[in-house]
Amino acid sequence: MASLFQPLYAPQCTRTPTHTPPILLPSRSPSSWFPVTNRSSRANIAAAHNPIKLNCFKTKASSTSAANMATEKQVQVFDSEEALSVSLAKYTADLSQKFTQQKASFTVVVSGGSLIKSLRKLVESPYVDSIDWSKWHMFWVDERVVPKDHPDSNYLLAYDCFLSKVPIPPGNVHAINDALSAEAAADDYETHIKHLVHNGIISTSETTGIPKFDLMLLGMGPDGHVASLFPGHPLLAEKSKWITFIKESPKPPPERITFTFPVINSSANVALVVAGAGKAHPVHVALGNGQEPEPLPVQMVAPEGQLTWFLDKDAASKL
Repeated sequence: MASLFQPLYAPQCTRTPTHTPPILLPSRSPSSWFPVTNRSSRANIAAAHNPIKLNCFKTKASSTSAANMATEKQVQVFDSEEALSVSLAKYTADLSQKFTQQKASFTVVVSGGSLIKSLRKLVESPYVDSIDWSKWHMFWVDERVVPKDHPDSNYLLAYDCFLSKVPIPPGNVHAINDALSAEAAADDYETHIKHLVHNGIISTSETTGIPKFDLMLLGMGPDGHVASLFPGHPLLAEKSKWITFIKESPKPPPERITFTFPVINSSANVALVVAGAGKAHPVHVALGNGQEPEPLPVQMVAPEGQLTWFLDKDAASKL
């Protein structure tokens, strides 16, 4: 397989390092649930302990795919990002227990940004001591093509705030090869994932044969982008590649690798974790009656399995 990752130096949970303790990189060659289903084109959304009542509203039928019409959604709205994080930890821990009882691995894909912050409750009691971390395999839905000790690295953020605090085996942490170009790094990461599929670590979809990760934890940008799939970009239509690259990202840094929608939508479980008033408009477009000339990338998230939205009240303020 691909080359070994070499030991790096990474700071603790900060994006502006002042010192660099050593790390070992892996080797590799409170709320209620509110179901939403597009089958009926209607969403029943309510706020969890939220003084603002959210009325029922119609979901906007996008033209992205027939699969989007069949995706079952659940939406939770929380009074605060803190309450959201508490529920997200339980959701993740419950799925971890479910999958680790069924098989030898639990495959988790994360994004960067505020999503990692929202996982902070997993490194606290009772989860840090009760989760079977030895079966976790962690991946990135997108990554900036920068060194792993660079402040823009999604790996570094995840290491500082999550990986350094839980006992996931280093060989189960599957980061990109940052010594390669964007195009080569994407090809290398796809080859690595194919190897893990061949070895039975990652499941595949029975209908498409595409990798089927157990849990994909996604954030969303204020423009409605997910992973490094941006509004109006040709990569939204990519069907053949599992992982591809972008060299002109509208959000810096410009060079990134990203999972494509066929892989995202093959997932057994997808959680969209969105907090903040700055993201209220794309939430309104995806779940309410907000309008955009073209479907936003977040509207194209339509997994084979279950899609769950975790929103704080600010992100849900326009619903």
